[in-house]
Amino acid sequence: MRVLVSGGAGYIGSVTAERLQAAGHQVSVVDNLSRGHRAAVADGTPFEVLDVRQREALTGWLRAQRVECVMHFCASSLVGESMQDPGAYFDNNVGGMIQLLEAMVAAGVPRMIFSSTAATYGEPEEVPIPETAPVRPTNPYGESKAISERLLEWYRRIHGVRYAALRYFNAAGASAERGEDHDPETHLIPLALRAAAGEMEALAVFGRDYPTPDGTCIRDYIHVLDLADAHIRALERLDDLDEAVFNLGNGEGYSVLEVIAAVEAVTERKVPLRDAPRRPGDPARLVASSQRARRVLGWEPGHARLEQIVADAWRWKQRHPHGYEA
Repeated sequence: MRVLVSGGAGYIGSVTAERLQAAGHQVSVVDNLSRGHRAAVADGTPFEVLDVRQREALTGWLRAQRVECVMHFCASSLVGESMQDPGAYFDNNVGGMIQLLEAMVAAGVPRMIFSSTAATYGEPEEVPIPETAPVRPTNPYGESKAISERLLEWYRRIHGVRYAALRYFNAAGASAERGEDHDPETHLIPLALRAAAGEMEALAVFGRDYPTPDGTCIRDYIHVLDLADAHIRALERLDDLDEAVFNLGNGEGYSVLEVIAAVEAVTERKVPLRDAPRRPGDPARLVASSQRARRVLGWEPGHARLEQIVADAWRWKQRHPHGYEA
């Protein structure tokens, strides 16, 4: 299939584009490079520096590439930042979705796979979180993704756009060629790797008094390769799906201290730590149930072990000590 990966110069988007090409799909990429990296796009891949809010230009690109499905990864995605500047998040994430959907309708593109987030659930009533849980975001980032999902449903009803929205928490790991290179970096595993490499004085542990076995927060980590493969599974089954929303996760969470222990085991280096207060709104445990994706999409995470996720991220970091700009 001819697939446009919007945000294909970013972390998850670039790995998904790589896996799509390996599976025989024809891939093109648009990205405004505000946080992505040109070097993350494979040589020979049709690529345009384009913001999805540029509707007319995007419509032309969709037509020129004869796109049959959009995989949409473009988004501002930092929870704390969204609390400081909600307008920017609604402008980029919701505004971008509206312009992209309008461009798709104008160009006759009938399908979308949407990179959503389990942050749409907010504070969960049960863990692991099922897709039937209430959608009650607690920050503008999660709200912007929830609104985008509702937009997709309306465009399905009115314009016949088929879609799947994939909700997940913490992507981690790397492929052989592509990995995580954010500025600023806020994710635990790459920060712990930086601390192990001596690139930062100490890694902050935000709270040790949670009602968990070791007192630190528990989160669901999923290998970026497994995320990419889930997007491809959804693409290949999209025309026959009765369900539109799927959680993606390992189904088992890892605490902050367990992640740090895995980083120390993989790198054979100590991670210097400093204690910090709890961050407002951090739930003790967030784990997504992925039973629906396993049952309906036939998807199984093939890289579920925490040590493997960390080892792949560490291997990529060693090959790219300064990220894509090295």
